[in-house]
Amino acid sequence: MKPYYISTAIAYTSAKPHIGNTYEIVLADAIARWKRMEGYDVYFQTGTDEHGQKIQAKAEAAGISPQQYVDQVSGEIKRIWDLMNTSYDRFVRTTDPEHMVKVQKIFKRLYNQGDIYKGKYVGKYCTPCESFWTPSQLVNGRCPDCGREVQDAEEEAYFFKMSKYADRLIEHIESHPEFIQPESRKNEMINNFLKPGLQDLCVSRTSFTWGIPVDFDPGHVVYVWLDALTNYITFCGYDPDGASDEHYRKFWPADLHLIGKDIIRFHTIYWPIFLMALGEPLPKQVFGHPWLLVSSNESGAGEKMSKSLGNVIYADDLVDLFGVDAVRYFVLHEMPFANDGALSYSLLIERINADLANILGNLVNRTIAMDHKYFEGKIMAPTACEEIDDDLRAVALAMPGKVAKQMEGLHVADAIDEIFVLLRRANKYIDETTPWVLARDPEKAPRLGTVLYNLLESIRFAAVALEAYLPETSAKILRQLNVPNGGLASLASFDGMPVGGQVGTAEILFERMDPVKKLQEIADAKAAKEEPQSTVTFKPEIAFDTFEQVDMTVVKVVACENVPKSKKLLKFQLDDGSGKPRQILSGIAAYYQAADLVGKTLVACTNLAPRKMMGFESCGMLLSAEKDGKLELLMLSDTIPAGAKLC
Repeated sequence: MKPYYISTAIAYTSAKPHIGNTYEIVLADAIARWKRMEGYDVYFQTGTDEHGQKIQAKAEAAGISPQQYVDQVSGEIKRIWDLMNTSYDRFVRTTDPEHMVKVQKIFKRLYNQGDIYKGKYVGKYCTPCESFWTPSQLVNGRCPDCGREVQDAEEEAYFFKMSKYADRLIEHIESHPEFIQPESRKNEMINNFLKPGLQDLCVSRTSFTWGIPVDFDPGHVVYVWLDALTNYITFCGYDPDGASDEHYRKFWPADLHLIGKDIIRFHTIYWPIFLMALGEPLPKQVFGHPWLLVSSNESGAGEKMSKSLGNVIYADDLVDLFGVDAVRYFVLHEMPFANDGALSYSLLIERINADLANILGNLVNRTIAMDHKYFEGKIMAPTACEEIDDDLRAVALAMPGKVAKQMEGLHVADAIDEIFVLLRRANKYIDETTPWVLARDPEKAPRLGTVLYNLLESIRFAAVALEAYLPETSAKILRQLNVPNGGLASLASFDGMPVGGQVGTAEILFERMDPVKKLQEIADAKAAKEEPQSTVTFKPEIAFDTFEQVDMTVVKVVACENVPKSKKLLKFQLDDGSGKPRQILSGIAAYYQAADLVGKTLVACTNLAPRKMMGFESCGMLLSAEKDGKLELLMLSDTIPAGAKLC
């Protein structure tokens, strides 16, 4: 089989991905599935990008290590990729030790051959994008990619001589028009970056530590984009020492890097130049897909998802509301080839009702139901053909080729449309042939059987083709038809339904929704999520007589000191009003200085059995309150005497 290597950009582990991020993996999955259907030996790679200044800052803010932070976020990303039923072959992580060693070797090799040199960076830096900028490249003083504020940056760093390879890259782009798609992205890269002249690229950092160390110069870590971009070869089997494995020799160069349009510069300028310096072939194509925006007002123009705008929508929330294949259908079908698409709940509901529930679901359901009603589920031979049947058969037989042509150009939405052309034609065919009228005349049973056969076979054609886009739905339809998925080869002729066989049971594929009720359900769910969730828990109920046995006494702190060799314990000498000193140990050293508590009026449970702690006897327990990592002792007015009882 001919190899085909497709990759997504590895997702940055700064936060949970929203539906706009998730669109990319679903798009790549549809392409990978289609290529497998065409007989290719597909290698589909995705994963997570786990180093950089932004991640270090996020981990510090969360009070955990960067590795712990990326482990959590990477796990969440993989969970969502799996939830969306994506068929990747390998999920990679840039904290993988093997990758890190290869990156170190790549960096050293580029340094040894003179492509990397040591210098000092002075300029602007965008932490969210992990991007360096000169003042002249800023737009209104902000990052030209994301529009956020940039910071002054000045540090010792290593630089890559980008200009050394610029002319060679321009020649490659111009002689390979398919290399950057869509066409508008290519023009942007040439006119805005290459022709004005490339600045040397900073490829190491010293102002933070969460990155792959430059092993020959302690204090430097490899710039996150050099680390991230090389994943496409390091995990494919590339060896910087020249012993790349069979997998690499089979699949590299990649057939398609599928990425967001916002990182096209890194993939079509930096990455090809790195590969040229390493003497490796360039990927065959880089496709910068558009963004999936959100229409917050349900009818206006889309805007980027942002937590600050409060308009972020997550894939798992959409799946809970609508199901996996409904979400897959929307993001694949509603995204134009080169322009941004927009998501609103109203439009999503409309598409599910009109396309999935009506055109597809209703066709499947009523066709199988009619076959059960008129022929007890038996698949009849098409022995009474008429001229009107020819057009339906022609549309069905032409569909696979039309889908393949659209997929070859990565026009996935248009490919899905070609399948729905067949589904619409089949629905029209029902209106033209009126099976319920044919069923009234026993002499027309052969004609009725032929009509139903043609409908069942048309549905089979659609189900096979839909496997790339709606895999669960495809399998459900074929199960209802009671036939295996014969693949694209089974669509060469219009005779795949086994005459004399039995169809399965008709089931609803997509429920129709009441738009008003569904939108209210979504609004209620969103409001419930935004309400503060109580984390208070309560212990099991006890009898009042049991509670009365607890002796809570007012005590005065006579002395207090830290317990030797313990970071947690303070040792109290207390006046409990009995005339005898009481000693209690309490694990509150992290919250109070011992000297500050002398003379305070506290409350203690004084009838607990004594216990030994760090070699000291503790006779009771001081009352305190704790929540969200904060603790305070229960303190009373000094006017209340020792020995008074809490009541």
